[in-house]
Amino acid sequence: MEVINPATEERIATLTEDNTQSLLEKWQRLKAAQPNWKARPLEERVAIVKKFAELLEANCAVLSQVLTSEVGKPLTQSANEIRGAIGRINWLTGNAAKYLSDEVMNVAPDMEERIVYEPLGVIANISAWNYPYLVGVNVFVPALLAGNAVLYKPSEYASLTGLEIERLWKQAGLDAGLFLTAIGTGSVGAALLDMPFDGYYFTGSYKTGSFIYNKVAAKMVPCQCELGGKDPLYVADDITDIAAVAAATADGAFYNNGQSCCSVERIYVHANKYDAYVEAFVKELRSWKTGAPTEDGVYFGPLTRKEQIAVLEAQVDDALQKGATLLTGGKKTEGKGYYFQPTVLTNVTADMRVMKEESFGPIIGIMEVKDDAAAIAQMNDTEYGLTASVYSSDQARAATILQQVNAGTGYWNCCDRVSAALPWSGRNHSGFGATLSHAGLRAFTKPKAYHLRKA
Repeated sequence: MEVINPATEERIATLTEDNTQSLLEKWQRLKAAQPNWKARPLEERVAIVKKFAELLEANCAVLSQVLTSEVGKPLTQSANEIRGAIGRINWLTGNAAKYLSDEVMNVAPDMEERIVYEPLGVIANISAWNYPYLVGVNVFVPALLAGNAVLYKPSEYASLTGLEIERLWKQAGLDAGLFLTAIGTGSVGAALLDMPFDGYYFTGSYKTGSFIYNKVAAKMVPCQCELGGKDPLYVADDITDIAAVAAATADGAFYNNGQSCCSVERIYVHANKYDAYVEAFVKELRSWKTGAPTEDGVYFGPLTRKEQIAVLEAQVDDALQKGATLLTGGKKTEGKGYYFQPTVLTNVTADMRVMKEESFGPIIGIMEVKDDAAAIAQMNDTEYGLTASVYSSDQARAATILQQVNAGTGYWNCCDRVSAALPWSGRNHSGFGATLSHAGLRAFTKPKAYHLRKA
């Protein structure tokens, strides 16, 4: 399997893909190692995970170079991702004892009632390329803390990073056979679905998530899917600093080239602020630098996947044919690399693909709405339900709007952010289940109820 640098289109590595036999051998190693890991005290598991976080920090520069070389994000954004992963690990390790320890629920003179959180066993983590450290940490860290063994299948577009993660776990002192990496394309991920794992945790597209869910349903084991989004944002007419709001929301739409599940993908602006907002938004966007992701000051690097260029071109063409106005961008950048110009479309309508289908790239449609009710209707006009944002000077007004939007996360005067303390979950085609928070720690356990009668 060749690994291609998306900025140069040059081959940077050739890896050997796993096959059915090698995957089975890895599963057997994981199965054999997991009981001893389960038996180790939680504080020992926490100590090893903390060591892993220390190694991430110590190796951040090298790890950032590897990540940038295979996914194309600017070096500063790669380093930001690794630092963000460390922050999440710190929260998870700091709260593991609180949420994974036994809970005494009721004590009577002759009876104690207790919950014990047992590990699932051996889990398959089929992960994504856009944030391999962040979405990986969301799964394999709480899984290991809870006493599970993990087979980690990174995306083929982030395989080198997956191997670096495995290396650091070994260096941190994790027992051999508790974290193993499966290398390969979608066929390798599909092969895992036929194996006897005790849980499946997937991050990626709705199409693939639906396939995985249906494939493993008969096994009656946990299957969580963190899927895509078409995340809406509403700018109300009571905002005061239009330039600041435009800058913040542009970053929410275009950070990591728009290749985030929770990127802002649809913007609705109250008619009273629409023209001023659009002008400020485009001005901010044009101030950001496009270039090689290893250069200082670059905000836009290449897309990770060459195939996505055609998706974005089709959305632009569809919008223009239906009457949209192209303010900037709209096509592939000439020359080497998978670069697509940052794109803003106005005069958009709800039937345009750019306002309906996940874009996962540097493109945004901005629509004018007459009032809050119209904004709510448009925000809910989607098959997805990951996040929704409202910018307003009135918290009560924003809360009223967000309560009526069907999404797993609501943002007031912010967007495109994740906190380890809060559950990360989706609605509808954005998936189900939760990572992070207490819910994410317990997602990798099976609770057992104990009724303990005193003799």
